[in-house]
Amino acid sequence: MLKEKMLNALNEQINAEQYSALMYLSMSAWFQNKGLPGFANWMYVQYQEELTHANKFFNYVNERSGKVVLKAIDQMPTEWEGIIDVYEATLKHEQHVTALIDNLMDIALEQKDHATQSFLQWFVDEQVEEEANVSEILDTLKLIDGQGNGIFMLDREMRSRKFVDTTAAK
Repeated sequence: MLKEKMLNALNEQINAEQYSALMYLSMSAWFQNKGLPGFANWMYVQYQEELTHANKFFNYVNERSGKVVLKAIDQMPTEWEGIIDVYEATLKHEQHVTALIDNLMDIALEQKDHATQSFLQWFVDEQVEEEANVSEILDTLKLIDGQGNGIFMLDREMRSRKFVDTTAAK
């Protein structure tokens, strides 16, 4: 059974993951409006991933006989200055999520909750991958100065990203 502090933190994380999902959906809509369907697709896949993350936390809390308490989701941004701004915001957000996951791990360690530590390790590893992927895209965008033919080529590349539910593996 989850201790109260751990349960409360996991419930907050469910909310944070749902916020992340909607933020990426908002970014997808922004890219679609700008005529960049590849970037819109990349963000839509990101939205789908974040929903699976929220569901993974949701299911874990239920498996541990905890009570899931869902809260209202804060309004996410809907406008950005440009493509680089979107990916800078994405990287900043992923770094924030990493800090949230690290905090969850700290609580699990403090409470000697080995089951939750094991559960959270997947998210620790996932965040390393998330930050690296976004950093790589951001570096490329900065190289092409967020404009020109490079954007067209990158947009075409972004169309190929497909959703794969990686949470199902473990």
